[in-house]
Amino acid sequence: MCDDIEIPFFSYEEIHNRADDFLRQYHPNREIPVPIEEIIEFQMHIDIFPIQGLHQILDVDGFTISDLSTIYVDDFVYKSRPGRYRFTLAHEVGHIVLHRNIYLKASFQNIQEWKDFINSISDKDHSWLEYHAYAFGGLVLVPGEHLTERTQYHIERITKEGISLSENWDFAWDRIADQLAKDFEVSTQVIEKRLSKDKVMDKYC
Repeated sequence: MCDDIEIPFFSYEEIHNRADDFLRQYHPNREIPVPIEEIIEFQMHIDIFPIQGLHQILDVDGFTISDLSTIYVDDFVYKSRPGRYRFTLAHEVGHIVLHRNIYLKASFQNIQEWKDFINSISDKDHSWLEYHAYAFGGLVLVPGEHLTERTQYHIERITKEGISLSENWDFAWDRIADQLAKDFEVSTQVIEKRLSKDKVMDKYC
């Protein structure tokens, strides 16, 4: 299926630049939370279609068909896990932006064909594709300038509550991550990865 498909290998910096380009095009004011659903439906003109039991079938929360016209998402995630839903959409946009040529060549239109495509590439190549999309999703939903500004705000806030970073490092950062997750409407796992990648916590060591 994919003998003539070349898997790209983007660095984190390259993905960062592509995410910034995406925000400049579709969300230039960069206000948070980033309205990823509205961007997909009303600016990119891509349909979002919930499927019941998708996670059980594919062990993923979403996938995009190869003509890039529709993102399918797990119905439970769509209805009951807003942060996870938003990240699923941003992740799929990562595939659309970074892997457009791969998807258009692969020609899969349904669940079985998507599974066949994934099974036809190596685990290494699949891991790279997923890494690209995960990194892109986090960078789009948690823009760096807001991450820095909101982190400083929450540090000052908990300091006023009498919580010392140096004396209560783990507890303090758990609190900060929880608050940041609410600011950006993502999971704490997404926040923790962004804090780590941008080395935000290192500034306070």
